[in-house]
Amino acid sequence: MDQQTVNHKNVYYPPGGILLWIVIFLELITFGMALVAMVVYSKDEPQIFHSSRLLLNTIFGAINTLFLLTSGYFMAMSVKKVKEQNIKKASFYLKLTMLGGFLFLLLKSVEYYSKINGGLTIRYNIFFSFYWMLTLFHVIH
Repeated sequence: MDQQTVNHKNVYYPPGGILLWIVIFLELITFGMALVAMVVYSKDEPQIFHSSRLLLNTIFGAINTLFLLTSGYFMAMSVKKVKEQNIKKASFYLKLTMLGGFLFLLLKSVEYYSKINGGLTIRYNIFFSFYWMLTLFHVIH
């Protein structure tokens, strides 16, 4: 009868290492607290939040969401191809991932430029204070 040894590192440590998961957890907590604060303030100032929401460009938001989803898919495919040892395909998918990230940043820059020129800065009102805080947090991370 063959005995199999258990690699305890694979059992007790998550993929990517514990530090990666701590960073992800902290980002989720931080972003989540900001979203909760935004909801609380929106209950105190419903008119400001409603009128400010109407100033957002939903087309830019939808396109950027597509950029993020597709670049995330391409990154997952790149990792899959590396595991399959198909480096040429992995490189191709990684380039598509970078293109998606570049397009996201380009469109976000156009969006930020138009908002700043329109006077919708962090000092405009409480809604745009949260908007800038949350979107910049998202872009940086």
